[in-house]
Amino acid sequence: MKTFAKGVATTVAMLVASASYAENLSLAYFMGPNHPMNKAFLTPMGEMIEAETGGNVTVQHFPGGALNASPPNQYSIMLDGVADIVFMLPSFSHRLFQKSAVLSLPGVCESAAACTEAIRASRDEIEAEYKGKMIGFWTNSPPVLITRGKAVRSLEDAQGLKIRVSDPTAIPFLEALGISAIALPVTEVNQSLANGIVDGVMIDPSGILSFKLDEPGDYITTWFPGGPATFAVLMNQDAYDSLSEEDRAAIDRVADSNLSMQAAQTYASIGQKGIDKAAASGLEIIDLPDAERAKIQAVIDEVMVDLKKNPAGDKTVGDVITMLQGG
Repeated sequence: MKTFAKGVATTVAMLVASASYAENLSLAYFMGPNHPMNKAFLTPMGEMIEAETGGNVTVQHFPGGALNASPPNQYSIMLDGVADIVFMLPSFSHRLFQKSAVLSLPGVCESAAACTEAIRASRDEIEAEYKGKMIGFWTNSPPVLITRGKAVRSLEDAQGLKIRVSDPTAIPFLEALGISAIALPVTEVNQSLANGIVDGVMIDPSGILSFKLDEPGDYITTWFPGGPATFAVLMNQDAYDSLSEEDRAAIDRVADSNLSMQAAQTYASIGQKGIDKAAASGLEIIDLPDAERAKIQAVIDEVMVDLKKNPAGDKTVGDVITMLQGG
């Protein structure tokens, strides 16, 4: 009888120890559960973490702002431990993440995949800006220009227009081109274009589908000076440090996986679908002639001369551009 009781006690102790060791990490994001980034990154990340840790660590989703309804506050709730892992847009906090902000400058990288590969190659420098464990970091595609009523086929066509920008880093470049840059929440771009509050919208082409911009738009100029938006998935440092050495190594393997590139490629694919949908809806797709691109690029280059001298953390903007471009 004593032997049986001792065996039961040992089994219970083992179960309790196992239960106390298992970690269920909270994942907060402000989009709905059907957002493409859930399928491309967030869900496979959770599945990979569970598989790599042998079930020791699981991830519980809190979508739709369940833990935080304000996208700019995602970083704060991660720091405060309200959520163990967050999906966030570093562009909401450019002053905090000055090296990351360089990715949003025009011409630093030419596509979602190229930008994400640049991040991968410079990961140690980028991650050092964040007080947390970086599990993923990627970009969408550089923006296109959607206009209503007036086609932009040249620099002269763009001058005097009111254009909504997706990122404040674009403002000095547009102003140098003779354009009035207007900041608007992305949820207002469709109505603002339809009502003439703005003449055009600069946005990643995936936004054509998300915000039905083929409806108010008449023209899409496929190249216009702007950079992509950045996206990050960060884990609270204390939560990461509290894991066993083996489970931290498993999280590292997930961070080193192809998930970020998968997310970038998903944005690129959706962006192409957006362009195709706009063309099918009757919008004219305009590729600027090389001569016009050169005229616009000359203005951008002139602005860049001074901008590259500005600080970006412990480097200059120019240093970071060189680093991201493999120099």
